[in-house]
Amino acid sequence: MEKGISEIDDDRFFIAKDGKTNANSELNATIDALFNESNFDDNATACRFPARKDWLKKELNITQLPEVACQKYNTIVNRLNPKSVTLVFPSAHINSPASMFGHTFLRINSAYNSKLLSYAVNYAADANPDEENGVLFAVKGLFGGYYGRYSLLPYYDKLKEYRDSEQRDIWEYDLDLSEEEVLRMIKHIWELNETRSYYYFFTENCSYNMLWLLETARPSLHLREYFNYQVIPLETAHATNLENIIIKNFFRPSKRTTLLKYEELIDKKYIKMPILLSDSKMKIDKIMNNSDINTQQKRYIMEASIELLEYKFSKSEIEKKRYLKLFHELSKARATLGQGEKLDIKTPPNPIESHRAIKTTIGAGLRDGDVIGFLGIRPAYHDLEDSSYGFLRGTQIEFMNLELSYSDDDLEVENATILSIVSLAQRSEFFENFSWRTKFGWDRNSLDSTTSFIGTVGIGLSWGNKMGYIYIMADPLFYLDGEVKSAIGGSIGAVFDMYSYMNTNIEATRRWYDSGDTQYLLGISQNFKVSQNIQLKFKYDYKERNYFNQQDSENTFKINVNYYF
Repeated sequence: MEKGISEIDDDRFFIAKDGKTNANSELNATIDALFNESNFDDNATACRFPARKDWLKKELNITQLPEVACQKYNTIVNRLNPKSVTLVFPSAHINSPASMFGHTFLRINSAYNSKLLSYAVNYAADANPDEENGVLFAVKGLFGGYYGRYSLLPYYDKLKEYRDSEQRDIWEYDLDLSEEEVLRMIKHIWELNETRSYYYFFTENCSYNMLWLLETARPSLHLREYFNYQVIPLETAHATNLENIIIKNFFRPSKRTTLLKYEELIDKKYIKMPILLSDSKMKIDKIMNNSDINTQQKRYIMEASIELLEYKFSKSEIEKKRYLKLFHELSKARATLGQGEKLDIKTPPNPIESHRAIKTTIGAGLRDGDVIGFLGIRPAYHDLEDSSYGFLRGTQIEFMNLELSYSDDDLEVENATILSIVSLAQRSEFFENFSWRTKFGWDRNSLDSTTSFIGTVGIGLSWGNKMGYIYIMADPLFYLDGEVKSAIGGSIGAVFDMYSYMNTNIEATRRWYDSGDTQYLLGISQNFKVSQNIQLKFKYDYKERNYFNQQDSENTFKINVNYYF
C-alpha cells in the first residue's frame, strides 16, 4: 500500500469490502478467512493468497490451518520450477512512439539449461497501439485510460515479439535472488493473477510493477525509492544496478542488428540476392550453382535470406504456407554448404552504463557580443546532443525540458518543450525506414526573438555508417503568439558519433513562412562525455530575424555543463 491505499484497482484482490483503503480491515478479514475456510479446493483462501498465508504464518507463528488442495497453484509452480530471476530490458523500438522508452519484464529461470524454456512475467496496458489512434493511445496511457494486466508466457514468445518482430535488441540482467526469494515472488504473482490496475505510462507502468515484484521477493530492497514522479524502463535497470543485485548480463541482438551485420559481410555485388530470395524473385540454384560466388559468401547470402524471410513473416508480409515452403528450401540449401564462420556481432555499450534520465544544465556564453548565462532542467530523457553511449542511435525523447537565459537583468525562456520525439532510422539495403520527428512547446526560433509556442510534425530520410549519420527532413510547423504563423521547414543534418567520448551535431534549416518571409537557422554543437553522467557542450546557434520588416541575425556561442541523475 502507498499512503494507506492499495495500488490494485480490482475488488477481486480484496477480502474485506474496504480492503483497498483499510489495511487493518483486510488483515483481519484474511486471518478470519484462512481459519474459517468454506472451500478446500483451488477456491480456498489459502490457494488464492499463498503469499499472504506464508507471511501471516511467519509473523504470527501460526501452525494450524485447515488443509486445502491447491492443484492449480502447485501445477504452475511445478511447471515454472523457479530457481532464479533475470530482469529483461528490450531496448527502444526506433519507429514506435509507444515503445521508445524501452520495456522491462522478468524471466523466471528454471533448472533447464536453455533459457528459452523459461517463462516471462510481463505487465502491460490492456490495449493494442497498432489498432488505436496514436494520439488517443498516448492520452489514455498518460491518464490511466487503460487497465494493466500481468501475463505469464514462454520466454521464446517474448523473444519473438520484441527481438524478431519489433527489431529490438534485448539485454538480460541476472539478479542475485535466492530460490526462496524467487518463490516468494511467484506466490505474489499468483495472487495478482487475473486482477487489474490502472496503467499510467510514466508512473504505474511495466517497470514500476517489476520493481514491486522484486521488493516482494526481497523486502530489504528499496528500488521504488529511486523514483518520485516517473518510472522509465531504463532507469529501473539503473536502480537494480545501484542496489548491487545484478550479477551477470547477456546481450541478444535483434533481427535488425543481425541483418545489418550481414550487410557488412556480404559483397556489395551480391547484397540484393537475400532480398530477391526472400521475395521468391530469384531461384536458389542461381546462387548455389554460381562458381563466381565463393562458399562463404553463399553461406552469408543463404543465412541472410532466412533471417529476412523470418522477419517478413513476423511482420505478416508473407503467408504461412509460402513461408514454410521457402524456409525449408533455403535451410536445405544452406545445410549443403557446411559449417562456416560464426557471425560475430559486437556487443554494444551496456544501457546501464548510459547517462541517467534527469538532466540539469548550467552554462555561459555570448549573444551578439553580450554576456549571457543559461540554466536548465529536463526530467526525461535523452536528446541527439547527449552522449548516445548505451542508447539507440538516432533517437530522442524529451519531456518537459526547460532552459532559461539571463542577461542585462532580463530572464527569458529559451526553450520550454512539452514533448519532443525524434526517430532518425538509418536506411540500409535491407531496411527502407522513414525518419520522423515532432515537437510541442515554446522556443525562440521564430522570425522575431520572442518565445512562442510551436507545434511541428516532420518526416524525412536518414543514412549512416560507422562514422555517423546524415538526415534530411521536411517539417510543417506553426507558431502561436497572439496570431498563428505557419511555415514549411526543410532541414539537413549530420551527427558524427564514431567515438564513445564525443559527438558532433550539425543542422541547417530553411523555413518558408505563409507571410512570404524566409528564415535560415544553423546549429552546431561539439559534445564531450566527461563521465557517465557529466557532459561538456560547446554550441553555436545562428538565427535570422525579422524586426519590423528589417532583416537581422542573432549569433550565440555558449558552453554548457550537463549533469544527469
